Amino acid sequence: MTLIYAAIVLFGLTLLFAGLLGIAKEKLRVDEDPRIGKVLDVLPAANCGGCGFAGCADFAKAVVEGRADVGGCPVGGPSCAEKVAAVLGVEVVKTWPYRPVIHCRARREDKHGLVPYEGVQSCVEANAVGVTQACTYGCLGFGDCVASCEYDALHMVEGLPVVDYDKCTGCGACVKACPRNLIERIPFKKERMLVVGCSNHEPGKSVKQVCKVGCIGCKACQRLFANLFDVKDNLAYINYDNYTGEEELDKAVEKCPAGSVVFFGQPKPQYEEILAEEATK
Repeated sequence: MTLIYAAIVLFGLTLLFAGLLGIAKEKLRVDEDPRIGKVLDVLPAANCGGCGFAGCADFAKAVVEGRADVGGCPVGGPSCAEKVAAVLGVEVVKTWPYRPVIHCRARREDKHGLVPYEGVQSCVEANAVGVTQACTYGCLGFGDCVASCEYDALHMVEGLPVVDYDKCTGCGACVKACPRNLIERIPFKKERMLVVGCSNHEPGKSVKQVCKVGCIGCKACQRLFANLFDVKDNLAYINYDNYTGEEELDKAVEKCPAGSVVFFGQPKPQYEEILAEEATK
């Protein structure tokens, strides 16, 4: 009889707890907006974090809740933004794909004061040591950015990373990997974009001592395009908010005495030739 009573008590407790769990489920249930799943379905599922969120699911939730822009997915680009906007029934704002550019164009032959380095072959480690080259602003050339790219869109050529824009998704992993913050994502309003390929803030005379192609802060670019260029701390910057791509930007390249103002993107024949030569070695 004791066993029977025990079984009845256990069965009763089971029913009680099941009932309590059922009530708790209903009381504590949080209904998810069905649009979150629909937005998630049109995202590329890269989970790269380039949008600023932990993954595509978090981004989808943020978009639906109004905490993120419909065009915030760098991998999906404009076509993805249109699909997300269609799910939410909103109008998509004109957006451009954000792609990385390198604010250094000094290859090995352009650098003065290179010092043999036998330590860990990593930009992070070499940057901590700080003795691999005279320029303390330039690319260290060990390829941490290349290693961070899951899309094979970066390659080291003559000590400098080169972006393959056909493969690049704009996820931003390379931006985070560079210890000297030389990589920046900019809005590609045109297939090729003008970039200041330097990050050195030293006076022009000091820059020339460490690099053949460093910006000397001469303001030649600013005199040509005052609304586009600014020179701060001896270094030229481009205001991409004012950038249309319709300007005669070849003039800025031609007038730069240091050769630090360059185009990134397509076409880039000089880099294609170099990559082809590297592949045959």
